[in-house]
Formats: sequence, C-alpha cells, structure tokens
Amino acid sequence: MANGARQRVWRVAALREWLDRTGDSWTPPSENDLAGSFRYLFWLTRSQARRVVVGALLGTVWTVGLAVPPWVLSRAVDDGLVGGDTSALIGWALVLLAVFVLNALLSIGRHRTMTKIRMDASFRSVRATVLHTSRLGASLSRRVNAGEVVTVGITDVYTVAQALTVTGPGIGAVIAYAVVAVVLFTISPLLAAVILAGVPLLALAIGPFLQRIERTGGDYRVHQGQLTTRLVDALAGLRVLNGLGGKEFVADRYEEKSQELVERGYRVAGPASWVGALSTGLPALFLAAVVWLSARMAATNQISIGDLVAVYGYVAVLVIPVSAFIEGGGDLARAKVAGQRIIDLLTLPPAQPDDRDPAPLPHGCGPLIDPGSDVVVRPGLLTAVVSARPTEAITVIERLGQLTTDTSVTWDGVLLDDAAREELRRRLVVADNDAEVFAGTVRDIVAGRLDPDDDRIREALHVAVAEDVVEALPDGLDASIAAGGNDLSGGQRQRIRLARAVYARPDILLAVDPTSAVDANTEAAMVDRIRAARRDTTTVITTTSPLVLDRADEVIVLVDGQASSVGTHADLLHKDPYYRDLVSRVQDGR
Repeated sequence: MANGARQRVWRVAALREWLDRTGDSWTPPSENDLAGSFRYLFWLTRSQARRVVVGALLGTVWTVGLAVPPWVLSRAVDDGLVGGDTSALIGWALVLLAVFVLNALLSIGRHRTMTKIRMDASFRSVRATVLHTSRLGASLSRRVNAGEVVTVGITDVYTVAQALTVTGPGIGAVIAYAVVAVVLFTISPLLAAVILAGVPLLALAIGPFLQRIERTGGDYRVHQGQLTTRLVDALAGLRVLNGLGGKEFVADRYEEKSQELVERGYRVAGPASWVGALSTGLPALFLAAVVWLSARMAATNQISIGDLVAVYGYVAVLVIPVSAFIEGGGDLARAKVAGQRIIDLLTLPPAQPDDRDPAPLPHGCGPLIDPGSDVVVRPGLLTAVVSARPTEAITVIERLGQLTTDTSVTWDGVLLDDAAREELRRRLVVADNDAEVFAGTVRDIVAGRLDPDDDRIREALHVAVAEDVVEALPDGLDASIAAGGNDLSGGQRQRIRLARAVYARPDILLAVDPTSAVDANTEAAMVDRIRAARRDTTTVITTTSPLVLDRADEVIVLVDGQASSVGTHADLLHKDPYYRDLVSRVQDGR
C-alpha cells in the first residue's frame, strides 16, 4: 500500500477508534469518500440518507403538484366555461383552491427539510475538519496557513452544503420534467418532443460556462485563502504593527492584494452571472416557443382551448425545474472546487507513523534526549535552555515536544515518533506564549481539556503567581475572559497560560520563555514556585533572564543550535566565556 494511502487508512481508523471510545455514532469520511469532490458529496448525502429521501419525495410531489393546477384549470375551462356548466366550474374552482393549499404545505415541508440537509452537511464537514486538525495538532500551522483553514471552515463548507440542494428540488425537477412530458404527449406528441429536446439544448448552452466557473473558481479560491492568511496575520500582530509604525504599510499591501482578488473575482463572476441570467432567460424563451407552437395548434383546432391553457400552465411550471437544472449545475461546479479544498485538508497525514503500533512511554520523567541538538534533559530537574538567538531554543523545544515531524527525540530510550499521541500529550506539555486562550470562565480556561477542580485550579494559579488576576475579576473563578484573553494584559495572559500548563500536571513541562512579560519580583516568585511545585517532575524553560538562570538546577547553553556547555549558572559564569558574555549583554540591556 502506498504511503499516502496507509496514512489515510490510519487516520480513519484512529478517528473511528476515538468515536467508539466516546460512544459517538458519528463516523468520519473513509478513504474512498475522500477520493474526489463528488465522492465527498455522496458521503454527505449517504450520511443522512433518510432525510435526503424525504427531501427528494417532498421536492418531487411539490414540483409535480405544480403541474396539477393547469390541468384543473383546463377542466374548468372546457367543462365549466365552454360547456356552460356552472356547478362544474365551481367544483373545479374548489379543487384548484385545495391544490394550491396542499402545494403550499408541501413547499413549507420541502424547504424545512432541505435547510436541515444543508445544515447537516455543513456540520459534518466542520466536524470532520475539526477532528482532523486536532489530530494534526501543532504541525497544522507548519503545513497549512491560517487563512486556508479559515476559508475551508467558512466558505468551502457552505459551498459544498449548498450543492446538496440538488438532492431535493433537483430530483423533483427531473421527475416533474418527465411527468409533464408524458402528460403533454397525451395532448400532442409534437409538443412532448419539443419539451424533451429543449432541456438538453439548454444544458449544452450553459456547459461551457460551468467549466469556466470550475477553472477560474479554483484559482480564485487559492488566492482567497492567501489573502485571508494575510488578514489573520495582520490582526494577530496589530499591536506590534502599531508600535513599529508599520500598520499603514501592511494596510496598503492588503489593499493591493484585495484588488488583485477582486479582479480574479470578476473572472469567476462573469460566467457565474451568465449562468444566472440563462437560468432565467432561457426558460422564458423556451416557454415562449412552446406557447407559440401550442397557440398555432389551437388556432387550427388540433388541440382545444382548455388544452392550450393547460399547455401554457405546464410549460410555465417547467420554468422551475429547468431553472433548478441550471442552478444545480452551477452549485455542483462550485462545490467541486470547494470540496477538493476540504479533501486536501482532510488528507494531510498526521505525525503519527501509520505502519507501526504506538509504543507506551516509560515510567518516570525522562531523560529526554534530542540528537539534533545534543540536548539532554535530565529527569527531576528545572532545566534552563539559553541561546543568543531565542529561535534556536524554541526549535529545540519544538523537537522535544514533538511539534515537528520525523524527529529522533527519545524519552528514556523510546522514540517519541513511536509513542501513542494521547499518552504523549497527557504526560508532556508544551507551554508557549502563542497558545490560544479561548473565551470562557477562568475555571474552564485553566482546567482546559481536564475536569475542573477548584482546589487544583487555585493551586495552579498560585504557582503561576496569577492569584491577583482572579482577585481583580468580579466573579473569581466564574469570571469570564474574552477570546484570546484580549481583556487581560500581556503579563496576565502569560500567567494564565502557565497556570493551565501547571494544572495538567505533566511529567515533563516544556515552557517557552514563560516569564518574559512580567516584572522581576513576579518573575522570581514564578520560578521559585514552579521549582517547588514540580520538584518530582521535569521542567524545561527557555530564557535569557539571569534571575531565572540562577534558580535553575541546570543550564544548557546553545551555540548555533547545538548544546555547547551544561552546568549551573554559577559554574558557567566561571568557566564559559561565551555564556558569561551573553548574560552580561542581557543584564546591560544590549
């Protein structure tokens, strides 16, 4: 089996295992369901087969029901008006009223069912993408930009769900078209032949426009994702841009790219507008041609006046299914592009190897060894990693924390690449200053994915020196915090993030510069409390702060991404000139 196929099989199996464990009946798309856009649409349809059948039935009965009033009207004309029978006229008029009421009820039921079908399809796509992105974890941001994920979750999901409309009105349109053709055949074989030949000609007329929508839509969709990424990045760094005075430059660049996207949008809108215009104009021309032909036949007594009225009504009704054909074709063309973008995201392979069984992690807290940097994190210590270039230290943390793929990091001899994801994320936690703070109460934010325990939460807040954050809020642990922690200061957000990591009580905690946004007194208290609270576990902190380095059990110095010396702060100051110079520059603020 090819590597990509094995990865997809592993992903589906893992998701099914998780769903079985949680007792959830929802199932993710299989490998075959992700083989193409229409396969994916079929999965969305098959997943709610009963509702789709009901929608198709209601759509069919409603559309066919639209053809009943013309027949009833023809009887009222021939039997009541032409025949001079008042009772027949009144009777057929009452039948016509009942048909209209019934059609109105069917229309309501059809619309409600189709709305549920589209919503169900949207939720299934969202759930599939959320589950898969959660399994990709931190590797997602390195493989797909934020704008692409946002666009998939908003635009593509809606576009694909909209295409499922064809399962109701689309099927009804086909059946209604056939029924009307049969009825017209009883009136005039010539009219039936015109009807049967007309719609294929309409399909040929819009075919080139649908192909162009698919072609230009794919290009537009790629650039839309890129522009969304630019917007997400700009919003995330807005405060920094304000401080650096670069907001105007970024705004100008965004405006320039927006105009480029507008131009590409015009290329998509052109054929799309033609499809919209033809969906209205062509059926009207079709109606005019058939009415003209039927009027000539009535003038030569080939059909009755009542039949002429019926033919007009039948053809007028056909405007609806013909428009549904054209609009459905446009929806499917757009869904093909959007569905492929969803599939591209869902087929990203997870970091977990697919051809090996997960290995259990050993008991204890290490040692953790990174051959890529020669860093050895000894168990039970507070270890500080320092580098003149902070990105080097962060890179080491990412490898130690398995945030990158294909590493050779080992935990007491066991490759992290081989470890079970769930166990690894439970026992090893990476805390960085970019970690998301979701909207919610302090209790829920600190507890994270774990069950909240107020005593443990207060203990974690104490370790992170974040008690004052809670005390300043009116409702304590029940106080709400905005998404992203935007109603907190930078130092408060940093301490809340650290409290969340401490609450998890991992065997190994890897923290990226957790004290960078606080003052010296708070920094000293944070390090002392972390050391005391985690004295039986392993903690790694990246930092250049002499205050933190002095309190660490062991300091690892990185030079060009490699461990160059290891020791206590005092020993390294005495024996390592590079370290001594680095610390001196930090103290002098250079």
